[in-house]
This record gives sequence, C-alpha cells and structure tokens, in this order.
Amino acid sequence: MTMRISKQFAFSASHRLDGLPDGHQCARLHGHNYVVEVELAAEADQLTPTGFVRDYGDLAPFKKWIDATVDHQHLNDIIKSNPSAENLARWIYDQWSAQLPELSAVRISETPKTWAEFRP
Repeated sequence: MTMRISKQFAFSASHRLDGLPDGHQCARLHGHNYVVEVELAAEADQLTPTGFVRDYGDLAPFKKWIDATVDHQHLNDIIKSNPSAENLARWIYDQWSAQLPELSAVRISETPKTWAEFRP
C-alpha cells in the first residue's frame, strides 16, 4: 500500500512562451501567481517510525529555494526549456528528486482552474 502526502507553495513570476501562433496571448510577456504542489510517496512499510512519509517540516528548504530561485523572477531566464507549466513541473522535479527521494509528482497551477503535473 502506498501512502502519499502533498504540500502547496506559492510564487509569482513572469514568462513568455515561444513557438505559439502570432497573436496567442501566452506568446506575450505575462505573469502568473503560481501554485506548486509537491507530492511525496512511500510504501506503508517504509514510513518513518512516527508513521510519516516525511515530516512536512523537512520541506522548509524547498520553500526557501522557491523564494530564492523563482519568486518574482522571469522564468525564461531561469529554466532552459520553454517555461510552460508542464516544463516547469518537470524542471522542479529534476531539481529536487535527489534531495527528496520520496518525490513522486510535481503539480503546477498558473490559474485557479488549471494544473499541469509531472509524474515520472
């Protein structure tokens, strides 16, 4: 049986997306109030002695990294790929999977009604 936990973090940033048709709204410079949700998973027999997948407090360095790396930044200057929500989710996963081996998914929201998810 797999147990999963998740926690959300927020940041604001700008971006523009390349390769879109002329006039597409996302090709113009614009910004979002992003929500990042990280999901961590472990098998029931791999939980900590207290029954955690991981202590939520262990995610404090992730919050500091979000604030220092992407908050109030222009994402085109930060990530090498086109900074779509999908690519951003994968990029964050790639940056953090070594530090958080339980990391099973990263979800990104650009608006309250839209989500992109990277789940390897």
